[in-house]
Amino acid sequence: MQLKIIFAGTSKFAVSYLNYIIKSDHQVIAIFTQPDRPAGRGQKLTASPVKIFAQNKNIPFFQPDSLNSKQYEEIIANLNADIMIVVAYGLIIPVNILNIPYLGCINVHASLLPRWRGAAPIQRAILAGDKKTGITLIQMNEGLDTGNILYQIECDISSQDTSLTLSDKLSQLGLKGLISTLFKLSNNINCSIKQDKKLVTYAKKINKKEAKLNWMLSAETLDRCVRAYNPWPISFFYIKNKLIKVWKVNVLNDMSIRYTNPGEIINITHKGIQVNTSIGILNLICIQFEGKKPMLIKDLINSHYEWFIPGSQLQ
Repeated sequence: MQLKIIFAGTSKFAVSYLNYIIKSDHQVIAIFTQPDRPAGRGQKLTASPVKIFAQNKNIPFFQPDSLNSKQYEEIIANLNADIMIVVAYGLIIPVNILNIPYLGCINVHASLLPRWRGAAPIQRAILAGDKKTGITLIQMNEGLDTGNILYQIECDISSQDTSLTLSDKLSQLGLKGLISTLFKLSNNINCSIKQDKKLVTYAKKINKKEAKLNWMLSAETLDRCVRAYNPWPISFFYIKNKLIKVWKVNVLNDMSIRYTNPGEIINITHKGIQVNTSIGILNLICIQFEGKKPMLIKDLINSHYEWFIPGSQLQ
């Protein structure tokens, strides 16, 4: 059975699912995505990846600031869709809209719900040191990611994964599951499971300020921070009152050893800048000066060595 689908999404992650649906037997009749936002150094208004995809495929699209209006309720009702699919959209879907399509609305969420309900499940899973995450499809209701589970599949989180690499894994993981779920829903096959309230955790929105490296934490925790905040907002520290972004690190030495004077540079080599933490040594491999491109330490050691003299304190 071919379904008429409204798709709501904004990010590159959402594009993978939208493209897969386009190639299926189903029909995407309209797309909702967030308004153009300022981006880059010049803060130029920039279209979302989903909008660009919609334009390239000549699919009608809408960019409301909010769906909480009679106007968009009527627009969605008049589209006469069978189902609405929401993937990394970023706007709340009001209850009155959730109930318009006869199959309701389903959401593709990048975690193993009920763990990491909310805005930043990928980053929070890495920050917490989780070994697994995954994709969960839910039947949306009035709560925040509280609907019944329709499909779930796991994915390992490696010790090298950043939010970018993990997002790329997850963008492919649930594709077939989405199509099989649509088949079950359209054929009235029950695949609904209630979430276990005892296992709920929340993935609050990422704040730029929390990306500042706190040297009082362990090297292992700081490594997770750097990976979680890559590619946004990027971890950072200050030296000589200058902000330095950190793109890549690794952990050195026995993690059971406690070090004094966290934040102190203890060495700099072509392999990186070694910094004391509360437990272990963090090795900075790739950093970025303001207004410059990210650079490996081996490429800047000669020109900027005086910035990172052993004994210097990072803030």
